[in-house]
Amino acid sequence: MAEPARDRPNRSHDLLGLFAFIILCLAVSGGGGAITATSVDTWYQALEKPPFNPPDWLFAPVWTALYILMGIAAWRVWRLRSFEATRTAFAVFGVQLCLNLAWSFLFFGLQRIDLALLEIVILLVAIIANTIMFWRIERLAGLMFVPYAAWVTYATLLNASLWLLNST
Repeated sequence: MAEPARDRPNRSHDLLGLFAFIILCLAVSGGGGAITATSVDTWYQALEKPPFNPPDWLFAPVWTALYILMGIAAWRVWRLRSFEATRTAFAVFGVQLCLNLAWSFLFFGLQRIDLALLEIVILLVAIIANTIMFWRIERLAGLMFVPYAAWVTYATLLNASLWLLNST
């Protein structure tokens, strides 16, 4: 039996929830950006890159858009169902956010392309799981995770290529 929709929060509560989810996601993005900044202009520039490596300027707008979509997707799930019905989906949501931040630490902070590659595979599994869980609760929320899953799939291939090209 499907979980009934929870009582609709009032408009100001609803908007506060939306902003809270977006701010949470952008805070994770900011943390990752701060870690990335420690070596993106130095160590990363010296790496041999594959031909499909995107220009550096593309990363910030893509990630910003993806984090905003993540926040909106989480908000849509939050406003439709009770905590009991969404506990597992939000646990996976939190895990994938933490894994996303951890990748920046491993790749740019520690400059460990190998460990980052292992971690990003786990991140991708968590994203796919979160996409499916959100989809089952609300299709649009699940669809909002598809660009994120696609980008991280691409990032996984890029990470693997960087590891192959730069392993000593």
